[in-house]
Amino acid sequence: QVQLVESGGGLVQAGGSLRLSCAASGGTFSSYAMGWFRQAPGKEREFVAGITWNGGSTDYVDSVKGRFTISRDNAKNTVYLQMNSLKPEDTAVYYCAAEYGGSSISRGYRWYNYWGQGTQVTVSA
Repeated sequence: QVQLVESGGGLVQAGGSLRLSCAASGGTFSSYAMGWFRQAPGKEREFVAGITWNGGSTDYVDSVKGRFTISRDNAKNTVYLQMNSLKPEDTAVYYCAAEYGGSSISRGYRWYNYWGQGTQVTVSA
């Protein structure tokens, strides 16, 4: 059983930056591809970014390309999401998730085996 705990959310003005972290425990972190999803009120959960087990491949939804960067440190069992040039439409609860296998990145949330509790990101205009 893998436990995931997100941190780093908060309130920021448009144009600002935040760095989300997701610490994993209870499993072999390098066995998992990792993803970040977000869910705004009244909307479906949306894939934001993903990374393979060794960081060799990443994927981003078009709306965050060039602004967000996903990375991981397998020695620290942690995945990060650096968010720059934030916009009000980035406001959502952000979740990290782990997908067993690690060698490919899935955009569908149903492929992920474990989820964190989420962290709120609010971007004011």
